[in-house]
Amino acid sequence: MTSEWWRTAAIYQIYPRSFADANGDGMGDLAGIRSRLPELADLGVDAIWLSPFYPSPQKDAGYDVADYCDVDPLFGTLADFDDMLAEAHRLGLRVIVDLVPNHSSDQHPWFQQALAAAPGSPERARYIFREGTGEHGELPPNNWQSVFGGPMWTRVTEADGTPGQWYLHIFDSSQPDFDWTDEEVREEFRRILRFWLDRGVDGFRVDVAHGLIKADGLPDYTPPADAGSMGGNAHGLEGGVPLEPEIHDEGDGAPYWGQEEVHEVYRDWRTLLDSYDGERILAAEAWVDPLTRVAKWVRPDEMHQAFNFAYLETPWSAPALRSVIDHSIETFGAVGAPSTWVLSNHDVIRHASRLALEADSLQGHGIGPKSAGLPDAEVGLRRARAATSVMLALPGSAYVYQGEELGLPEAIHLPDEARQDPTWFRTDGERYGRDGCRVPIPWEADAPSYGFGPTDAAWLPQPAEWASLARDRQRGVPGSTLELYRTALRLRRSESLATGAVEWLDGYADDVLAFRNGSVVVIGNTGSSPVALPAGEVLLASADVSGGELPADTTVWLRA
Repeated sequence: MTSEWWRTAAIYQIYPRSFADANGDGMGDLAGIRSRLPELADLGVDAIWLSPFYPSPQKDAGYDVADYCDVDPLFGTLADFDDMLAEAHRLGLRVIVDLVPNHSSDQHPWFQQALAAAPGSPERARYIFREGTGEHGELPPNNWQSVFGGPMWTRVTEADGTPGQWYLHIFDSSQPDFDWTDEEVREEFRRILRFWLDRGVDGFRVDVAHGLIKADGLPDYTPPADAGSMGGNAHGLEGGVPLEPEIHDEGDGAPYWGQEEVHEVYRDWRTLLDSYDGERILAAEAWVDPLTRVAKWVRPDEMHQAFNFAYLETPWSAPALRSVIDHSIETFGAVGAPSTWVLSNHDVIRHASRLALEADSLQGHGIGPKSAGLPDAEVGLRRARAATSVMLALPGSAYVYQGEELGLPEAIHLPDEARQDPTWFRTDGERYGRDGCRVPIPWEADAPSYGFGPTDAAWLPQPAEWASLARDRQRGVPGSTLELYRTALRLRRSESLATGAVEWLDGYADDVLAFRNGSVVVIGNTGSSPVALPAGEVLLASADVSGGELPADTTVWLRA
C-alpha cells in the first residue's frame, strides 16, 4: 500500500549556502543543516529540498556541477550528507535533492575532454557543439540569447590554437548544455539517479526540466516582448510584478524550451524510480505557459509534481487568485496529479517584498536598489502573511522557501562588490540578479551572523534589521510570522486541508477571496477596506481581527 506522501507534503527548500554554517567559514554546509533539522521538524514540514551541494566552481552558486556524485568541500563530505540524511529520516523528514541535467560546469571532466577532442568526436557529441556562421565561422550558429544576458554561444579555441566551433549554453558560458540526443548522456544520468537513490534520498527536484531538448536544426528565434527568460510569461526568472494570470493556447514557444521529446527522458526516469522500494519522487522546474503544458510533466507515467509558477506569479488580487486556483486544480487534476503551491524560492524576489512592488521587477531592467518605487516593507509583510495563509489552506502540496517563515524581505541594498549572481555581471549591473533572496538567514538575534554560523562571516552581508526577525525573537511569540506558519502547518495537517477541496463561498465583494475546505472557512481580504467578519471560531489570522472586521490585506481561518 502506498501513502502518496508527495500529494499533500509541505516541502521546505534549503539553499545550503545560506541556511546554517557549522564550521564558521561563512558558507552554509551539510553539518549546519543537520544541526537545524529539529527546528524544521518543529515547524511542521514533511520534507526538505536541498539546492545543489555538488563539487562546483560555484560560478552559478552550484548550479554549475563538476561532479554529480560527490559533495563540494564547501559543504562537507559524502559522510556529512549521509549523517544529515539519517537525521532527517529519524525526525520523519523526507529529503529531496536538486538535479541539474540541462548543463554541467565547464570544469566537468566531460567538457574538458570535449575541448581537447576534435570536432565530430564522441566527446563533443555529449554537448551541443556547432560550426559558426559567417565567412570564417566567426558568428554564432544562431541568434539565441542567454537567460543570463548576452549570446547563448561561446566559441572555443581548438587544440592547435585556431578559432573553432561554438558551444551552446542557455545560461552562463561556464554552463555548457548537454546534448540529450546522445545515449551516453542518458545513461550517465541513470547512473547518477541510482547513486543517490542507493544512498536513500526520497526524490529529485529537476532543474530546468523543460530545457533538455532543443528543436531540430536550432532555428533562429527572437522571443516576443512579453516572454520570460526561463519561458512562460514575462516574469520568469527575473521575478517580475505579476499581471493577471493568462489562460491561452499552447503555441509553439521557444525552440529551446518545452520540446515534446523531453517527456521521453522523464518516462525513463520514472521507470527507474519506480523500481526502488518506497515512494521516490520527481518534481519539475518547468517554466512553460500555460498550465495545460505544465501538466504534461506530471502525467501518470512521468513526474509526480511540477512547480506552479502561474500561482507564484499571481498578484495579491482575489479575482486573479480565484482564477489561478480553479485552473490549477482542474488542470493538474485532469492528469491525476496534485497542484503545488509556492510563493518564494531562490530565483525570485521574496514575496514579502514582491507583493508590495508597484514598479517593474527589482531584478529586471533599469530597476535597482537605488531606484524609486521600492517595496513598502510593512505592506509587503502584511500581504505575504495573508497570501501564505491562503496558500497553506489549499489542497495539494505546498513549498516553503527558507526564511519566509520569518517574514524575511528581499535584501535589496547589497553592496555591488558583494554581488555574486552571474546575471549581475553578464548585464553589467543592469539586472541586479538573485542575491537578494539568497542572503543567509537569521537564527539568533544576539549571536555572530545572527546564528547563521559561529563567526561574523557570511558569504553575503546580512541586513542589520534582520536581528528583529531572527527565529529566537519569534519563537513562542503570539502573532509572529514564525508562529503563524507553525499554526498554519499544524492546522493544515489536523484539518486535512491538503486532501480537501475548494468550495467557493458567495456573498462577498470581488476583492474578497472566500472558500470552504472541509471544516475550515478561509477569507482573504485583498482590498483596501475592512469587511465584516462572519461569526465563528477563529483558528488562524494573519493580522488582528479582534474588532469583528477583516482588515485589508488579511486572511482568517474560521471553524465552519
